[in-house]
Amino acid sequence: MAWLCSCSDTRLHCADSGKGERGHPYHHARRQFFELADIAANARRGKHSAAISPIALEAVKRIDALFEIERGINGLSADERQRARAKRSAPIVADLEQWLRQERARLSRSASVAQPIDYMLKRWHAFARFLGDGRICLTNNAAERALRGFALGRKSWLFAGSERGADRAAAITTIISTAKLNDVDPLAWLADVLARIADTPQSRLPDLLPWNWSPLNLQAAA
Repeated sequence: MAWLCSCSDTRLHCADSGKGERGHPYHHARRQFFELADIAANARRGKHSAAISPIALEAVKRIDALFEIERGINGLSADERQRARAKRSAPIVADLEQWLRQERARLSRSASVAQPIDYMLKRWHAFARFLGDGRICLTNNAAERALRGFALGRKSWLFAGSERGADRAAAITTIISTAKLNDVDPLAWLADVLARIADTPQSRLPDLLPWNWSPLNLQAAA
């Protein structure tokens, strides 16, 4: 099973894809190219700076074109995002792959820009997977931001008592973070779900997930 980071409807949630595949975040690849193409940082290093890589600079521009498309379709449904990507992003991704393979064939193994190129090409299927699934985001920044508070307090979590205790702490943290990412009050949601779950048919359990949930009193009013 694979869990997908979804940013459709301006919300973020995890969805079971039912496949052993996942998308790979483009900002990780972009960062590696950007470090080789950062003109301002190179200027600060002075005479000790390495030469700006034209290949890295071009790679950043091509990846930025994908992010520009994403900014325009963010908030649309997963199906709408997938259709827009098939029309606008797919040609850019195809050209990017062909260009990276051509450039890599000309480079020596020791070339600095070879490493980020290899990083992408070895994971190309994962980098291209967002084209066929509108639930997948190009970055996992939202998830990383959600974990930041937990990371800052990690000293308090250093000892969980036991391995099972650590597993439970991770599960609770995931539940709370998922609720927050969907603009749901974790306490209200969890209290409502615990009160209703025993009487909820198995076929209706997805209604209790944070991105589908609505309080019982609102459902009665509707």
